[in-house]
Amino acid sequence: MSELEPLIADLALILICAGAMTLLFKKLKQPVVLGYIVAGFLASPNMTYMPSVTDMEGIRLWSDIGVIFLLFALGLEFSFKKILKMGAAPIIAAVSVIMGMMLVGMFTGGLFGWSKMDCIYLGGMLAMSSTTIIFKAFDDMGLREKRFASLVLSVLIIEDILAIVLMVMLSTMAVSKEVEGTQMLAAILKLVFFLVLWFVVGIYLIPLFLRKVKSLMSNETMLITALALCFGMVVFASAVGFSAAFGAFVMGSILAETVEAETIEHLVTPVKDLFGAVFFVSVGMMVDVALIVEYIVPILSIVAAIMLGQTILSTGGFLLAGQPLKTAMQCSFSLTQIGEFAFILATLGTSLHVTSDFLYPIVVAVSVFTTFTTPYMIRLAEPAYTVVARVLPKRFQAKIESNASDEEEPETEEQQSLWRDCLKQLAVVVLIHSVLCLAIIALMLIYGKPFIAGMLSQPWADVVTALLTIMICAPFLWTLMRIGGRNEKVLTLWNSGRSARVKVLALQLLRLVIGAAFVSFIIGHTVHWSGMLGIFVVFAVVFAIAFSPRLKERGERMTKTFRENLSERERM
Repeated sequence: MSELEPLIADLALILICAGAMTLLFKKLKQPVVLGYIVAGFLASPNMTYMPSVTDMEGIRLWSDIGVIFLLFALGLEFSFKKILKMGAAPIIAAVSVIMGMMLVGMFTGGLFGWSKMDCIYLGGMLAMSSTTIIFKAFDDMGLREKRFASLVLSVLIIEDILAIVLMVMLSTMAVSKEVEGTQMLAAILKLVFFLVLWFVVGIYLIPLFLRKVKSLMSNETMLITALALCFGMVVFASAVGFSAAFGAFVMGSILAETVEAETIEHLVTPVKDLFGAVFFVSVGMMVDVALIVEYIVPILSIVAAIMLGQTILSTGGFLLAGQPLKTAMQCSFSLTQIGEFAFILATLGTSLHVTSDFLYPIVVAVSVFTTFTTPYMIRLAEPAYTVVARVLPKRFQAKIESNASDEEEPETEEQQSLWRDCLKQLAVVVLIHSVLCLAIIALMLIYGKPFIAGMLSQPWADVVTALLTIMICAPFLWTLMRIGGRNEKVLTLWNSGRSARVKVLALQLLRLVIGAAFVSFIIGHTVHWSGMLGIFVVFAVVFAIAFSPRLKERGERMTKTFRENLSERERM
């Protein structure tokens, strides 16, 4: 009889333990995630009195795949349009909560004399509340329809996307081994560049591809295609310096805007549940009872820091976002736990060898404790509000309530609303098409220019490179300089007075200047023309692009296709 591979035997042990623990925790009405962690503890080499896994490297590889599926599924539930529809309150609250809790985590780690990277990673772990645990708690307690619950879930969506940004920043810190402002700025700019590029190109091409092959799609082929796109983006993201989890999240968020999103989510869920279970079980394997006993004081201190930090600082963040005191306290008391992203960040720090060995089991222990206390903290919010309202000065309460009501008043000035809409449109158009032009220029300078130089002699090689680059960028440059310039809102502003006309002309001039800057950059880095000749060529090219009927038709067609793809799911 052939010998069973160790990895298969380990998987059997993991699934048996996970199955038993999930049934037990379902019976106890506790989060299933905790059952997985307990299962991992029982199957780990640290539990000497029970059978344990032998191939930890194989389990670690599977847990990495689990992280990819978890982030891909999270991306499928995420929508960029949801963020835009939420308004400012959840964004202000989420940013305030994250910044406040990161400082709390870094301060707490500093009190115990931990290293700088341990403190920074601890701050990141404490900043992210658990979407899974809070969602489950609201569901079990019948609070999903409450106003504060919808606000909390909106904040959690913002936290999820900011957690991805945080992962990229922490990875950059881990590589450089230090915190430097210039490197952080470069990392953020790089993140924004690739995020916009991937999203725009993905929204333009992927729905077109799915429509073309719709007649060939069955559940099987849809699942394989979705996973192929996911892992293709994982490979591409890793190649340009981002984490695999980030690539999976980006592809999930792109597919979330397609009409097939619900089908893909339904098909991916069993695969995500399987590999996600392996990931959370692998988290439990990192629990070392001896290490927890040794670090019981830091564990209890971190738990206290989460409870106090979230209830005090987060309440302040929600008040800053214009929420009434009662709503702010209900929201902040709901966020007093850490979960999935804390484990992912802990895994990231361990894999990059920048955090100490004790940090992972400490975070797991803290997560287990705060998960158990979450329902009780949610119930405690209203009694706590009653006590605070009794001792807080009436004038201060009245000030808070008036700020909240002011925040919710709708905008009454039509012209101000029109200006905001125009500025939003301008910012989006400039950002998207600037990123596309930069990507084309980079590809032409890195790959196109050497290839053309090998075929033609100078100066013709440089001239051809410049012409090809400008021709490929031309539709995007036209859109950047002209699209939306004569729409109904702009015409309304134009007819509202002389001052408004000056502002409209200034905005249009700004767009032309940005387009001219791109053309100047292309010419300067290919044919190296300068002086009056370079200025003349730049103006001639800008004029030719801005007033070309063919480019107008192509630019409007591409913009229309993009908008239709973006809203395709809502129309179905």
